[in-house]
Amino acid sequence: MPSGDLMLLDTASLYFRAFFGVPDSVRAPDGTPVNAVRGLLDMIARLVDDHRPGRLVACWDGDWRPEFRVAAIPSYKAQRVAQEVPGTTGIEVVPETLTPQIPVIIEVLAALGIARVGAPGYEADDVIGTLVAREVARPEAVRAGVDVVTGDRDLFQLVDDDAGVQVLYTVSRGIKDIAVVDDAWLAERYAVTSGAGYADLAVLRGDPSDGLPGVPGIGEKTAAALIHRYGDLAGVLAARDAGDPGLTATQRRRLQEAAAYLEVAPMVVRVASDAPVGEFDDRLPATPVDPEGLVELAQRWGLASSVRRVVDAMSGVDTLSG
Repeated sequence: MPSGDLMLLDTASLYFRAFFGVPDSVRAPDGTPVNAVRGLLDMIARLVDDHRPGRLVACWDGDWRPEFRVAAIPSYKAQRVAQEVPGTTGIEVVPETLTPQIPVIIEVLAALGIARVGAPGYEADDVIGTLVAREVARPEAVRAGVDVVTGDRDLFQLVDDDAGVQVLYTVSRGIKDIAVVDDAWLAERYAVTSGAGYADLAVLRGDPSDGLPGVPGIGEKTAAALIHRYGDLAGVLAARDAGDPGLTATQRRRLQEAAAYLEVAPMVVRVASDAPVGEFDDRLPATPVDPEGLVELAQRWGLASSVRRVVDAMSGVDTLSG
């Protein structure tokens, strides 16, 4: 499948990977670590160079642990809570030297003119799911292909060859090793034939890193086999309720015991397609929208080489000197 004209970045996933992939000895002139900023900018430059998207969106977490997901499954991301805060779902564990880099990322993206978009009460995954749904709903004559860039397997559920949606999965901490995830890749790696099938597999399998228990005793291979046999999660549950002989007694018992989880898990696992994302300009500018501000940021934070790579990739004139 060719690369799409619309590129959606799972920004936090990428800057976390940059933080752990670039040494923290990479610092600004005042000694402040900027390894996540540098790494993210280098990723963006490489992605724009390699894929030439006409539209680019840095999708952002309005809420890293939305209340509607926690209400359904209280263990959702619970292991990542650094501090409980009344009236919220808690503050996320973030490395101490990463936290002050996030505002710098925001400022640099703004000066470049790269759209940064979130939605109150929703994760970046939901923003991505919503923007994908909007693009797919456009008339075929004007619909763009979509590249979703992430290090998170959760977004495999959006893969859809027919709609022109693929995931560029950052296998390693940088982007030198990227897997192009399409229907064939999912079939080979997970034995499911679509993004929707992957979401059903993820519900059954669970994900300890997200605090999702899954169905005890139903691992990835068994989940894939059940989805293959019955078509989708709804078919598996119908077979459970009908006492289908294709299920072993143990499988049926496990699915019955997990009934409460299975009732709410699909809503937690599946990304939203209707998050409240307003209208915005997602065009990737040919030149930075705030060149003077960008120069100032680059000099202040020691980002000149990385910013220059992004500007060059955007096909703009190199405005940075020294």
